[in-house]
Amino acid sequence: MPNAHGARPVSTSGLTKDYGDGAGVFDLDIEIDAGTIVGFIGPSGCGKTTTIRMLTGVIAPDSGEVEVLGERPVAFRPRTRARIGYMPQHAILYPELTLRENLNFAASLYGMPYRRRRRIKTLVDFVDLAGAMNRLPEEASGGERRRVMLASTLIHSPDLLFLDEPTAGIDPVLRRKFWDRFRELAEAGKTIVVTTQYVGEAAYCDYVAVMAAGRILTVDTPDELRHKAYGGDVIEFRFDRNLSSDEMASLESLPEVASEEWVGPGVVRVVVADPERARTVVADWASERDIELSKSEAYLAPFDDVFVELISRLEAVGSHEE
Repeated sequence: MPNAHGARPVSTSGLTKDYGDGAGVFDLDIEIDAGTIVGFIGPSGCGKTTTIRMLTGVIAPDSGEVEVLGERPVAFRPRTRARIGYMPQHAILYPELTLRENLNFAASLYGMPYRRRRRIKTLVDFVDLAGAMNRLPEEASGGERRRVMLASTLIHSPDLLFLDEPTAGIDPVLRRKFWDRFRELAEAGKTIVVTTQYVGEAAYCDYVAVMAAGRILTVDTPDELRHKAYGGDVIEFRFDRNLSSDEMASLESLPEVASEEWVGPGVVRVVVADPERARTVVADWASERDIELSKSEAYLAPFDDVFVELISRLEAVGSHEE
C-alpha cells in the first residue's frame, strides 16, 4: 500500500553502521508498507536500536541507502518530521516539569493548539496515568516515565511511528492494551516500526524481522516464522494412553510426519506439511492399533520457543554455507 508520496514509508538497501569489532548494523535491506506493524526482535546488542536511530535520522549511516516518507532521514524537512513519532529506548523528560507539563510541552512542539485538553486526557487514560501526572519525573517509576514517553509520541497523531521497546517495564495487562491500540492505529493506516525485548510480542506484528549480530536473518509473518522454526505445522495429538517406543517409531515413519515429540502422558506433537491430511492419516493409524485418539489440534508454540528454534536453524544454515 503506497503512501501519499507514492512510495513505501520505509525503504533501505545495504544500510550499514559499523562501530568496529563486529558491532553495528550491516547490509540492512527492508521495505515496509503503509498500515503495517513491523517488529524487530533479537538479543540485546543485535542492532535494533541502531536501526531505529538510522531510520529516524538520529545517526547517519556509514553506507547504503535509506528513505523514510520519501526523504533521507538525516535531511528531513520540518513538515516531514512532524509526520513521525519517535519513542527512544530511554525516557527523556524535563526533570523540572511534571509529567503533565512534559506531555503538554511535547504537544506544543508539534504546534498543537492550546485547547488540547481532550486529546491529552484521552492519552493519559490510555497509558493509565491519571493519578500520577502531577509528579515530577524523579518521583515517577520507570514504567510511568515510559508511559508518558509513549503518550508524547502519540500526541500529534503521526503517520509513522518508531517505537524502541515501548512496553519495557510495563505490566502484562497494560502491555496487551498498548498492542491493541497499535493494531487500531495500523488499521487506520498508520505505520508502526517497533523493537521489543519480549519475543512473545512478535505475534502481534504483521511482519517480524529477526536480528542477530547486526544483521537481519529473516523477515516474515509470525505464522511463517513458526513454519521456518519447526519445518512445518505442529499438530498436538492426545491419545488415551502412552505410546510404546515401537508405536512412536511407527508413528514417525508415516510419510505425512516430519518429526514427533512426546510431551506428556498420551500427548504427542507432530510436525507435518499438510495438517488436514496428517489428521486423517494419524486417526486411521490409531484406529488400526485400537488406540483411542481423543483430540487433535494445531499447536502454536510460544514465540520465545520459536525464536530459539529459528536462531538455531538459521545459524546452522549459515555455518553450513561457510
